[in-house]
Amino acid sequence: MGTIIKLDPVTRLEGHLKIEVEIDGSNKVVNAHSTGNMFRGFEKILVGRDPRDAVHLTQRICGLCPVSHAIASVKAIENAFGFKANNDAIVLRNLIQGSNFLSDHILQFYHLSVLDYVKGPEKSPWVPGYDIDMRLTAAETQAVINNYIKALEIRRKAHEMAAILSGKIPHVMSIVPGGVTKVPLSTDITKFKTYLTDVKAFIDNVYMNDVNLIAEKYSDYYSVGKGVGNLLTFGVFDTDTSGNTLFRRGTYKNGIIGTIDPLKVKEFTKYSWYSDDSGNRNPSDGKTDVMYAKTGAYSYLKAPRYDGEVYELGPLARMIINGEYTGNISVMDRHMARALETKKLAGQMVIWANMMTTSMKPYTQLKLPTSGVGIGLTEAPRGALGHWLNFSSQRTTNYQIITPTCWNASPRDDFGKMGAIEQALIGVTIADITKPIELLRIVHSFDPCTGCSVHVIDSEKNIKSEFVVSTPNPMGVL
Repeated sequence: MGTIIKLDPVTRLEGHLKIEVEIDGSNKVVNAHSTGNMFRGFEKILVGRDPRDAVHLTQRICGLCPVSHAIASVKAIENAFGFKANNDAIVLRNLIQGSNFLSDHILQFYHLSVLDYVKGPEKSPWVPGYDIDMRLTAAETQAVINNYIKALEIRRKAHEMAAILSGKIPHVMSIVPGGVTKVPLSTDITKFKTYLTDVKAFIDNVYMNDVNLIAEKYSDYYSVGKGVGNLLTFGVFDTDTSGNTLFRRGTYKNGIIGTIDPLKVKEFTKYSWYSDDSGNRNPSDGKTDVMYAKTGAYSYLKAPRYDGEVYELGPLARMIINGEYTGNISVMDRHMARALETKKLAGQMVIWANMMTTSMKPYTQLKLPTSGVGIGLTEAPRGALGHWLNFSSQRTTNYQIITPTCWNASPRDDFGKMGAIEQALIGVTIADITKPIELLRIVHSFDPCTGCSVHVIDSEKNIKSEFVVSTPNPMGVL
């Protein structure tokens, strides 16, 4: 078959993702497959438990965005109860989730993506890595590497902001059905605001400058990795008890902004290692029955679709749908939109932080009904997140979760339509198939919360190269 090259790992995030592409004689990608190769079974674990357990158990799905799972879960439970959290709870939830967003966006750029564009020192955690197509000067490179280190300190402060209001991070404790159980002390408020000032200054003066530098040096990536062109968001950060959000929910298709109907969400399983009966279902009636030996299947991810169409999720979707970003859809547009969202959110968090008082009453005790059905929609940093709950006799009978990476990294659906990342890879030309940096830049721009391996198959030259490509894993980054 030819030479096989392996470099390991990419990112150690929420399981494992394999991207396999086929190239033609000119090294252009003509086919792509995205494979989630780990089954975890969280939806099965929740069946038979008290519905309120889901708030804490689902956070264990991901150590990077646990707060969004907590929010989605409490929204599903509160929806089933017919309850809406009060404004005090909304403010505290927004500050906790916002802190998680700030940390995660900084992580994505500096610790999961920037080394696709900047060569670090010849020592851990900057090696192994590629030395191809590095366009920054030596001085610019050193400045970005210094900021890479500084970003670790800033992320710690963002983590501490969340922990101050939630008890700990990851896997927060204060977000529960009924609101938030921790009322901030005066010292909590002061410490939170101090950390936020530092984090916001880094975003405004360092992160934005570095993103603009990379975008300037790699401006050709504004025309690489577009993909499907459809965008979707469930909305995030409630602004009142009526369901309005800072980033509104909606769709973007053919240049037109549309509304969201959760009943139009379906998951398909023709190319997934699940039974056929698990597919073509809305998550409110979803099934997760594993069928590994299934002919033609190649992923443990299902294929979520909205109204039968493929959609891309993430900060770019949120910013375009909300009129905050007027660029296009590409690798570099994703990075720019993420940075601008981080800046906007940090500014909004200053306003929310000033709304905190020691006399807040953010919690209402709820009595668990015998049975119910609920849906919780929010956004994780990487995109739209949904939890669907059914319970009877005060025990969960069905629980379905669709994460943003399930949408973006999905396999083909029953109609043969590729997922968002698969489509974004089509047409890109690889300069050196032994160092397919172009593939990494495309995949990393989606911020997939998975481990990755990248395979390149040249069907004409009968060469197969396998890359399990490394992204640094410093100081406990999951």
